[in-house]
Amino acid sequence: MNAINPNLVANEDYKSWIPVLELAAREVFERMLGSHLTLGPESFFEGQFDVTAMVGLAGQICGVLTVRCTAKSAVLMASKMLGVDTGQAGPEMRDAVGEVCNMIAGNFKSKIAGLGDACMLSVPTVITGADYSLYPLADSGKTETHFLFEGLPVLVSIAVNS
Repeated sequence: MNAINPNLVANEDYKSWIPVLELAAREVFERMLGSHLTLGPESFFEGQFDVTAMVGLAGQICGVLTVRCTAKSAVLMASKMLGVDTGQAGPEMRDAVGEVCNMIAGNFKSKIAGLGDACMLSVPTVITGADYSLYPLADSGKTETHFLFEGLPVLVSIAVNS
């Protein structure tokens, strides 16, 4: 995969990463799940997400990339990833969402010139349940994009601590 813009890391223009983040997510969903993501409304209700996968970034940039979705979205991801019925995919939903997050993070960092080898990824962490708030320690703000995956909401974001 080729880097998109060699000046993104140097300029720390994190808002310009939105198209890169969108492309990385779309490629992962198309290749791994056989699904096309469409942009969703920005007015997603925050409380509707009950599955969050996180992958930490360390090195040239430090931060966290997250994928947030509903349990129904997570089960559908597992179903498509494993090629099984959604009724059989429930127990695998955490692993599937964690792996999707990990693949988006790896795809994303490979698209930023100089970041591929200069940034390491953590093992994915997955949180389930609806009664929590996510507060990444990021001083550069959060860049996020909203998608619809088979009509279900998925939020992909990256928060960077400079």
